[in-house]
Amino acid sequence: MRRFGLIGRPLGHSASAKYFTEKFRKEGLSDCEYALYELPSVEELPSLLAAMPELCGLNVTIPYKRSVMHLLDRIAPEAQAIGAVNCIRRLRDGTLEGHNTDIAGLRAALDRLLGGAEPAQALVLGTGGVSQAVQYALAERGIPFALVSRDAAKGNYTYDNLPCEAVAESRLIVNASPVGTYPAVGEAPRIPYAYITPEHFLLDLVYNPPLTRFLDCGLRRGARVLNGETMFRGQAEASWRIWNT
Repeated sequence: MRRFGLIGRPLGHSASAKYFTEKFRKEGLSDCEYALYELPSVEELPSLLAAMPELCGLNVTIPYKRSVMHLLDRIAPEAQAIGAVNCIRRLRDGTLEGHNTDIAGLRAALDRLLGGAEPAQALVLGTGGVSQAVQYALAERGIPFALVSRDAAKGNYTYDNLPCEAVAESRLIVNASPVGTYPAVGEAPRIPYAYITPEHFLLDLVYNPPLTRFLDCGLRRGARVLNGETMFRGQAEASWRIWNT
């Protein structure tokens, strides 16, 4: 049996196991299994791997995308540049390779949302591991961005001092925080939504629920919106390709 899985905490919102289980069924991969491993600490990863020698690959989610890196033997150059890992490949000799497939999903999501549009600037909500990939993807496209964080030391703004002008002028706004994820579906990032217009693009990396309060607020203002499903599927398929290299 070839085993794969997801590590992080919490994992109640995750669709990864359902996605891969369905993929394995459709493709006749009866020797493959995908499970969720909710680790209280990332330092428990070596124990998980020791207990399950048949684990071939893992996805990594909040809050371990950066903290897992010191446990890996090799990190792919793009993941190193991004500063976060969301995919681990376990080689036959036990070597652990870290990759970032969030970037593949983000490229697809931005292509789908923006089409040919080129926003003059963007606003990124959140400064965690997935935000690192968002920043990398925006830099690739030459889109300047500002960061909004709960921690004043990590962003250009906090949610308490975010100027209305920053929202009005940033025609692309990306929610790279977990705010609004199931089960806290009534929550949304605290930004002045009154300054969002039909010229805005809103990308939410949350995919559960499909319509977050963040996106709903954008829709009510006439903005073009996209949830995290395109990114989710893109990163999942990129992970599968890496595990089968």
